[in-house]
Amino acid sequence: MLTTDHELTLRGDCIATVSSEKGLSDLNSELRNAAKNEEARITMKLEVESKSFEIHGFGHPDLTWIDPADMVARKSEYICPRTLMIKADLASMDVPREFVDLLKEGLQQVNVTITVDL
Repeated sequence: MLTTDHELTLRGDCIATVSSEKGLSDLNSELRNAAKNEEARITMKLEVESKSFEIHGFGHPDLTWIDPADMVARKSEYICPRTLMIKADLASMDVPREFVDLLKEGLQQVNVTITVDL
């Protein structure tokens, strides 16, 4: 999960980034419309320094992308306003350890790229 919130609690163990510049509702309408297709392949790439990883999932007609603060990649098919993609190939526990260690250092710039391919 990515969030525009500036702080998180200890319960927030699946959050990759805080203080994001954008929530789902800020993403452009082209991406939003494409993500409503069940054939859509959604990719979220996160990069910190020389490390990167990608999460791949699928779109769905019920995705709204209206949450102003959060983006959640879900392995399940659960959909709510915070859902970026469903049937994701990775969960927070699958993030490479060296990437997690960089994020734990704090104040790291994380570049996020989201693409939707039909």
